[in-house]
Amino acid sequence: MAFRRALKHAAVVGGVAVTTVFGLSQLIEYRRTQHGLAQLVRVAAEAELKVLFAKELPSREAQLAALQDTTEFDVLIVGGGATGAGCALDAVTRNLRTALVERSDFSSGTSSRSTKLIHGGVRYLQKAIMKLDYEQYMMVKEALHERANLLEIAPHLSAPLPIMLPVYKWWQLPYYWAGIKMYDMVAGIHCLKSSYLLSKSKALEYFPMLNKDKLVGAIVYYDGQHNDARMNLAIALTAARHGAAIANYTEVVHLLKTKNQKTGREQLCGAHCRDVLTGKEFDVRAKCVINATGPFTDSLRQMDKQETAKICQPSAGVHIVMPGYYSPDNMGLLDPATSDGRVIFFLPWEKMTIAGTTDTPTDVTAHPIPREDDIDFILREVRNYLSPDVEVRRGDVLAAWSGIRPLVTDPNSKDTQSICRNHVVSISDTGLITIAGGKWTTYRAMAQETIDAVIKFHHLPARNCRTVGLLLEGAKGWTPTLFIRLVQDYGLEEEVAQHLATAYGDKAFDVAKMAQVTGQRWPIVGKRLVSEFPYIEAEVLYAIKEYACTAIDVLARRTRLGFLNVQAADEALPRIVQIMGKELNWSQEKRTEELEAAKMFLYHEMGYRSRSERLTKTSEIHLDYQDVMRYKNRFHKFDKESKGFITTVDVQRVLQSINVHIDEDALHEILNEVDLNKNGQVEFNEFLKLMSAVKKGQVSDSRLAILLKSAEATLDTREAVTVDRSGGGV
Repeated sequence: MAFRRALKHAAVVGGVAVTTVFGLSQLIEYRRTQHGLAQLVRVAAEAELKVLFAKELPSREAQLAALQDTTEFDVLIVGGGATGAGCALDAVTRNLRTALVERSDFSSGTSSRSTKLIHGGVRYLQKAIMKLDYEQYMMVKEALHERANLLEIAPHLSAPLPIMLPVYKWWQLPYYWAGIKMYDMVAGIHCLKSSYLLSKSKALEYFPMLNKDKLVGAIVYYDGQHNDARMNLAIALTAARHGAAIANYTEVVHLLKTKNQKTGREQLCGAHCRDVLTGKEFDVRAKCVINATGPFTDSLRQMDKQETAKICQPSAGVHIVMPGYYSPDNMGLLDPATSDGRVIFFLPWEKMTIAGTTDTPTDVTAHPIPREDDIDFILREVRNYLSPDVEVRRGDVLAAWSGIRPLVTDPNSKDTQSICRNHVVSISDTGLITIAGGKWTTYRAMAQETIDAVIKFHHLPARNCRTVGLLLEGAKGWTPTLFIRLVQDYGLEEEVAQHLATAYGDKAFDVAKMAQVTGQRWPIVGKRLVSEFPYIEAEVLYAIKEYACTAIDVLARRTRLGFLNVQAADEALPRIVQIMGKELNWSQEKRTEELEAAKMFLYHEMGYRSRSERLTKTSEIHLDYQDVMRYKNRFHKFDKESKGFITTVDVQRVLQSINVHIDEDALHEILNEVDLNKNGQVEFNEFLKLMSAVKKGQVSDSRLAILLKSAEATLDTREAVTVDRSGGGV
């Protein structure tokens, strides 16, 4: 190949790759050729492909009927994550009759719990260069090509993001600069924007909360960022619009097999499935079954053949979300060498700050829980890179989650114990085709390779791959100024309009049409689910059209509220259940069940440890004498009778005296956060525990602490002012 010949002319001078004139010209010509081919593929894809359901998606009921009534599909995909949805889109656009089943919701697993980056992998390139590993180099190159494609086919859900690599030792500056420049060179025409060097003063100007001690400068490079769950959903919905029969909450009970008349061997011919929501069971017949179940890869492989050796070695990656003020709006941070050798990203996302990830062996589970040790590790690393002026508090963790990365060993390799750095496509004796490993960014290439294997193994008549440049759901009519039309045509708040445009693309107009009138002068339409986030009630209704079946689907994957702020999600939950219950005709029992399930999800999987629990664990009070006396005086302004406790009546009385009005239910909720023994009152000892936890950073934004402090300040300013202090008077 021209590319390999070009590589042979590359020389390494002082750690920096320099290409000879002859090799460079071939490299440029190769890139131009590939770019032209990519553009031609896109034109062909848009010209030839027919979208069967352009106006309206089939309902989930219609999809289930298609699964049951179709005599035989060409392909049945098990798993609705990024790879499974990618396989469905690739197959259906090649004119293959395609089915997909997912036992939970689309993107309910690892695909919604990523770092939200679309990247080639800077650290993989470093290893490729240091170890002269050609395979790892090609893996990075493929990922960078896929990064460019993903940014093009879903511009509303993704965007380039500058990432700063701070440097604290002079010798590291040329070392990191050479590596990052190599990253740009490998990307070639797909380079998002050239990396650049920053002085210490400029680095602090761009990232003012950075630790300036011993900082010598910084390097900024570009990668992509996306809304992972909605990107996954967009891939699945695009497949559905092209005619794929897809159904969430549909699990495989067992695989169907038949004897091959020619060979006499057993071969797969489909799966016996169950609708998780209704319990109804049915067969889905297919010529080929694809295993795209991520961390659950071995479960389906052993369902096919019980004695099959396991290939998945699951690893847990924990992320935390902190307030947006911890990072600039438009620049991330990379810590290339943490205290234990791992890599930590610190990124702005959805106006918050996301930090992670960890990498620890774990068991496979559908409900991974973030460990407190991992959260503390991330916080410690964040403290190392931020200015001492910025107090990094445990109480500022608004959400935390764990995603299980399905690392795999290659069953076709002689060394079955070594972890495969890329993805693996394997075919069992019965014809089960497994796609495992890989990364979010390369989902499309993984899907293409998988469907190529399907076509070759089963001798299926099919087109060539059509997914390069194929626009995803919402992308076709999207423009960066689309939100302005939403504001002007519907009377939405600007922040809400911007959110709808980026989350739904050109489908934002369909959401806006469902928005209710607010009854206010402005905004005209669009009632928010919670005041501080731009999610509106109409999104709950639209989520049902996008196959949302539970309140968790809406909280976690149609909106991202559960991933951004669990307390806000908890507050929005009753209204979400109310809207869904009315639309889906839920009984009262079903509504209660949904509320409880969503609360458990937020509490365990999204890291929502209530303030009460944190205070219970804070058994000791760490306050000095002056602090105790100050808080005692504050407490007694509300406890006028010196009872030793305060109730909602005491707080309400003080608030009324300063003309502040709070709903009684809201006041009960505020006190309940601190009422450890749940007796309807906050005792002085409980109040001191709260203030001690606030001081140590274990609890932040305590509503009771802030309420009492502000009320005390107002009361103090209302004390009598003497005549001489007021200027003498008359």
